[in-house]
Order: sequence, then structure tokens, then C-alpha cells
Amino acid sequence: MKPAQTATAARLSRLRAGFAAREIDGILISEASNRRYLSGFVGTAGYLVISNGGAVLATDSRYVEQAGRQAPDFRVERIKAGLDWLPRLAGELGISKLGFEADHITVTQHGRIRDALKEAPGAGKLSLVPTSGLTLELRAIKDASEMALLQRAIDIGDEAFDEVSAQIVAGMTEAEVAWKIEMAIRERGAESISFDTIVGAGPNSALPHHRADDTVIRAGQPVVIDMGARYQGYCSDLTRTIVVGNPDAQFKRVYDTVLAAQLTAIEAVVAKMSGADCDKLARSVIEEAGHGDAFGHSLGHGVGLEIHESPGVGPNSKGLLLDGMVFTIEPGIYLPGWGGVRIEDVVVLERGKARVLSHARKHSP
Repeated sequence: MKPAQTATAARLSRLRAGFAAREIDGILISEASNRRYLSGFVGTAGYLVISNGGAVLATDSRYVEQAGRQAPDFRVERIKAGLDWLPRLAGELGISKLGFEADHITVTQHGRIRDALKEAPGAGKLSLVPTSGLTLELRAIKDASEMALLQRAIDIGDEAFDEVSAQIVAGMTEAEVAWKIEMAIRERGAESISFDTIVGAGPNSALPHHRADDTVIRAGQPVVIDMGARYQGYCSDLTRTIVVGNPDAQFKRVYDTVLAAQLTAIEAVVAKMSGADCDKLARSVIEEAGHGDAFGHSLGHGVGLEIHESPGVGPNSKGLLLDGMVFTIEPGIYLPGWGGVRIEDVVVLERGKARVLSHARKHSP
């Protein structure tokens, strides 16, 4: 019986399958998350050079031993500063058209690569070809190993929210709540928070990306909490809106509208729907309630090794949502001077429908 492919080998096979359409026979990977996804190497410096027949991880002396342990499907090459090693490696791997990550390499970095190729023996035999989104497209479809890590990150965030939200009382500051959340996340085994925790109380909750500060939480005000945990590289993202004490009638109306918009999108999204059409499912509910101008951001975004990645789920997202994609559904209404409400869960498309991965308590008014 033929042994099953490792997750890394399967990812490399999928990567190589995209070479022909981009007219390349090899690729230089420099972006950190893409490097980790394709190799398993978590060091902060290094390059991958991948051809149809080989895969090399080039890194400096600080990471050679680590790379050997974390990236067993790659040959590890010790390099020094500069890029004089690149033409040699490309030649060894039989690469004549080398793709590079145009979305991530700066003009300066591109110039250095170009100059290294020009100065190499046999210059002119190796050409640089810009590529866009090749690895990101692969990362949008999560495999079983990724789903397990994502679910653990999400569970940690859920547990931390449920613990801390029960402790919030009037008189606490936004910053106190954010710190309690970070402690609860780390105590559950996360390596870090996946982004700076957002806690917005009262009028601050109308600012979608408000940074928690010394604002005091008062009874009856909406409090938006947007938080996440990073577990073995994978991110979670969760938003809940609560009220300390008794919510007023306006909060109830706004909250119910946002919740209805979110549940509508979760129930109605299907595989092969565009991200724009998914966004429209929720946005139409908010527009019908008279708050269309108060929902200014996209409905969601992909989640994985980065807190924002493919697929896009917004008014201009034309790409299709497919089985295996993990993304957020997070409608919101923001009313300056009063506050806002946002509710966010992470879902995965399976057998054509959305399955909700986050299960933190929703504080329905």
C-alpha cells in the first residue's frame, strides 16, 4: 500500500500544480506565513526555493538545526547575508523561470534579487516571473490538521470570553477587561492573542477598531469585545456585544437587527456563492431596518495563519466561497454618539453549508 502523503507534501503538490498556469517552473517563497504553511518552519528568517522536483529551505546559521527538525520535507541550505546563493540553488533545481511573491516583495528586495541573478555565472538563463496569490489560494482551503488547530484556537477564545464577560461590572475600564481576556487566553495554552483586543464601551463601541483605553464602563451602555487567540500559529476571531445592567430599547432593536443579519447569512450562505453575495445576505437585513449607512465594513474575512486572509467576504469580493474555506461572519451597526453592536462567529463551509465553529455565549437582550 502506498503511504499517505504528509500535510506538507500534499501542500507542495498543490503548489506545483499551479506552476504551469503561471508559466513558471519554480518559485521563491519569502512571506513568513506562506513559508510556514508550505514547510512547517516557524523561524523568522529564510526562503523556500521550490521546483517541480525539489524543495530547499535556505536559512542562516541561527535556524539550521531548527529548520531540519521542523521541515523534514525540505533540504536545508545554510546561507549567509545576501542572495548570491539563489542562482546556484535555482540551477541545481533545474529552474529557468523563477516565480516570486509580487504581493510581498518590496521594490528594494526585487532589485537585490534581480542584481544577484545578473551577477551569477550564466546570467540570462534564469528569469524572474511575478506571481500573485498562488500560496494564498491554497491556504484558503483548510486541511484536517489546520482545522484541528483552528478549532483549538477558537475554543480557547470562547472559553476566555465566557469567563471574563461574567466578571465585567460597571466601573471597570476597557483596558482592565482587555488584560483579563489576554490572561485568560494565555492561561489556556495560547501562545498569544491574535490581535490587540478591542473593548469599546458606550460611544467607543461605534468605532469598529477602537483600542481599549482607560474609558470606564457604565451601566446600560453597549460594550463591544472583539478578541482572538493564537494557537500553534492559527488565529481565532470572536466578537460579542454585551450590556452591564439593563439594556435600553434602542440597544434591543439594534442588537436584534445585527443578530438577525448574522443568522441570515449563516443559514443562507452556500458553496460557490461569491463573497459579495454572502455579504449581501446580511447587509440587506440591516438596510431594511434603516441602518444601511451604519454598516461600513465587510461582512467577514478568512482566518488561518493570519487574522485576515482569503477568502474575502465583502461588497467587492468576487471570489467564490468553497468547501473547506474558513471565514468570519460579523455584521455590525455603529451609531456615533450612542455606540454600536457587532456579533462575529467563525464558520467553515462543509458539504455546501456553513458550520459554526465558535460557540461563546451570546448575550441576547
